[in-house]
Amino acid sequence: MPDSLKLGIPAGSLQEATAELFRRAGYKITFSSRSYFPQIDDDEIECMLIRAQEMARYVEDGVLDAGLTGKDWIMENQSDVEEVAELVFSKVSRRPVRWVLCVPNDSPVQTVKDLAGKRIATEAVGMTERFLASHGVKAKVEFSWGATEVKPPKLADAIVEVTETGSSLRANNLRIVDEVLQSTPRFIANRAAYSDPWKKQKIDDIVLMLKGAMAAEGKVGLMMNVEREKLKAVLSILPALQQPTVSSLSDEAWVDVNTILDESVVRNIIPRLKAAGARGIVEYALTKIIE
Repeated sequence: MPDSLKLGIPAGSLQEATAELFRRAGYKITFSSRSYFPQIDDDEIECMLIRAQEMARYVEDGVLDAGLTGKDWIMENQSDVEEVAELVFSKVSRRPVRWVLCVPNDSPVQTVKDLAGKRIATEAVGMTERFLASHGVKAKVEFSWGATEVKPPKLADAIVEVTETGSSLRANNLRIVDEVLQSTPRFIANRAAYSDPWKKQKIDDIVLMLKGAMAAEGKVGLMMNVEREKLKAVLSILPALQQPTVSSLSDEAWVDVNTILDESVVRNIIPRLKAAGARGIVEYALTKIIE
């Protein structure tokens, strides 16, 4: 039987974002509504859908060789895993998610210490208890099965909840008292699996392609022909941080210029390049940038 890598795909809010990132990296993942085993177009990978909250535990135990989950759930489970790479992507933004301590807008609580002896609801019990302990606060921390934002003030005095934009907190008339931690997605591996040469190479190859796809997001390639005598003027228009490739053409009076730019600036730069003498300007899409 050929070698295979058991890979955990996070079910829930990150599922589609993960599949899209893999697609841009060159892997096609297909989900079935009745199966927890997605298909992937790589015979050396076996995928399984696992809740992000549980991923680190299964990777640590070796049920999975590798997987994607948040730094928050690695910390919540205090899992001993290899963190191969940070992959900053999410369903809403490219910013880290924040775990925050919240109370109703009209609550008298102003600081963490004001919650001594109070009831706090959260899905991240261990993380919350360690945060309170770091402030010398003892409170009753209860596991929340969901809809945590609606529990104050009747079912809890405060909550610790994850947020990206804060819109759900505002909609439920909650304000933030303190930040517990920030978290980004991580590609993690079982330590024994990562010490296996074949599995390590497979994991590193996947991570390389995922990071390449992320690096290409929002970027485009731009190539053009430029007369040598106008090259300096054209290069002065391109962003200073970029290092364009300049190649000779069969006509020695002309060169080819190739560079990578943020897509958002191209619409302003192309007219200026043309005015400076660039010709045959071509903008093309990028799928991966490998450093």
